[in-house]
Amino acid sequence: MDGAVLTDRDYPIGAVLTRVRFLPRSGLLGALPVESLVVFDEHTFELFGAGLAAASRPPVVLRAGEAHKSWPSVERILEAALEARLGREATLVACGGGVVCDTAAFAASIYLRGVRAILVPTTLLSMIDASLGGKTGIDFGGYKNMVGTFHPASEVRIATELLATLPERELVSGLAEAIKHALLSRGDLLSLLRERRADLLRRDAGLLAGVVARSLDVKGGYVAADFRESGIRSHLNFGHTFAHALESVSGFADWTHGEAVAWGIDKALRTGRLLGLTDPGYEEEVRELLLAYGYRLGLEERLVEPLLRAMKADKKRRGGSVRFVLQRRWGETLLSEADDDVVRRALGECAEAGGPSRP
Repeated sequence: MDGAVLTDRDYPIGAVLTRVRFLPRSGLLGALPVESLVVFDEHTFELFGAGLAAASRPPVVLRAGEAHKSWPSVERILEAALEARLGREATLVACGGGVVCDTAAFAASIYLRGVRAILVPTTLLSMIDASLGGKTGIDFGGYKNMVGTFHPASEVRIATELLATLPERELVSGLAEAIKHALLSRGDLLSLLRERRADLLRRDAGLLAGVVARSLDVKGGYVAADFRESGIRSHLNFGHTFAHALESVSGFADWTHGEAVAWGIDKALRTGRLLGLTDPGYEEEVRELLLAYGYRLGLEERLVEPLLRAMKADKKRRGGSVRFVLQRRWGETLLSEADDDVVRRALGECAEAGGPSRP
C-alpha cells in the first residue's frame, strides 16, 4: 500500500465549491488575487513572509499558539483590512496551522458581511481538518471554538513537502485526525495507518501524501452531505466532546489538539462499551493503535469532575444533555446521550491508565 496521486480536488461545501490544490512550496503564495491580505503567525511569517516583499499591503502577523485564537487576533485582521480599504471583492489569505486558518477565515466571514478566503495550511492537522469544511471560529470564555461561523474557503493550497519539516509532536498530532477519519470510513486509510506506521513516522513523503488525500476525501464526503452539521457531519466530532473538554480544563497548554482527539477517541469508545453499544474487541484494537503511535491515554483522577463540567458547556449539547459520537465498530457510528455516572466511570477507568507521555 502506498501513497495517492495528488491531483486537484473540488469539494461542494454548502454553496461554495472549494478547490484543493496541491502545489510545490514555492507556489503556495503565488498568483494571489490583487486585493489580498495575507495573515501569518510568527512562525509561518519567518518561512514565507519574504515572498511577499513586493506585496501592495503589509501582511498581518499574529502571535503563535492556541491562546491567540481570540477576539484580539480577529480585531487585528479586521483593522488591517479596514486600513487597507479592502472592499467586497477582497480575499483574506491564511498561511499557517489550524489557529491561523480558523481565525482568519472567521475574520473573512464577518468583514463586510463576508469576503473570500484562501487557506494555506502548513501542518498535517490543518491540511486534513481545519482547512476543509467551512467551520471558522475562535476560543471564547475558556472553551474551544465557542464563537464561529460557517464560511467555506474558495481555495485551499497544500504543499505536502512541508510535512518533512514539522516537529515530531506536530506530525503525530495531525495523524490523530487521520486515525479518526480512518475509523469513520470503510476505505483503506485504516490499513495504511496500521501497516505503515513506522514509515509514516519516518515521514515517507508518498505515504504522508496518501494520508492527506484520503483524509480530505473522507471529510469532504461528510461535509458535502451535511454542511450545517444537522445530521451525519456530526460524526466528524468523534472524540471531540472529550477532547475539547480536556483542552479547556488544561488551559490549552498541555495537550495539542490532535493529542486531545486521540485521548477523546479512547474515552468515547469506553463510554460506548459501558453503554453496551461498542464492541469490546474493537475498543481494544483502537486503543492498541493509539498507544502504538505514542498517544497519552491516561487521566489524573482530580480532572474527572472538571471534565464533566466542561463537557456540559460543549456547543454540541442539545437542551441540557450532551450528545456523544460513539461507534459500535469500524465504520458504524452513532450519536447517543450518556448520563454523568457512565461518563464518570469511563473517565475513572482511565485514571491509572495511559501510554507514554510526550513533552
